[in-house]
Amino acid sequence: MEEIKWLKNEKVTMTNSSSKSPLRLRSVQALEATQGLKTLNEIASQHNLHPNLVSKWKKQLLTEGATVFSNDTARQLQVVDEREAELYEQIGRLKMELEWLKKKANLFG
Repeated sequence: MEEIKWLKNEKVTMTNSSSKSPLRLRSVQALEATQGLKTLNEIASQHNLHPNLVSKWKKQLLTEGATVFSNDTARQLQVVDEREAELYEQIGRLKMELEWLKKKANLFG
């Protein structure tokens, strides 16, 4: 129960939509489910959610929880960011070349 004490004093509003749930609150509910102190139905009714949703978050935490502390995730994000920057540079160069070609085509056309 110690893991979730940090959220008890904070006010967090909850909607019925899973996509609008704050990620922090999802993680707390998944932690509650894994601790086994309350049933999935109790957690779901307390937060006005469907029990299947809490079960899904619990499974996701158990299967993907280790990636939170992985350096691979940070490296993958860095690689993606670098690739994105390269692609934007290339787009910029291609736009400039296209404009230059259009001007040259107008001179001769």
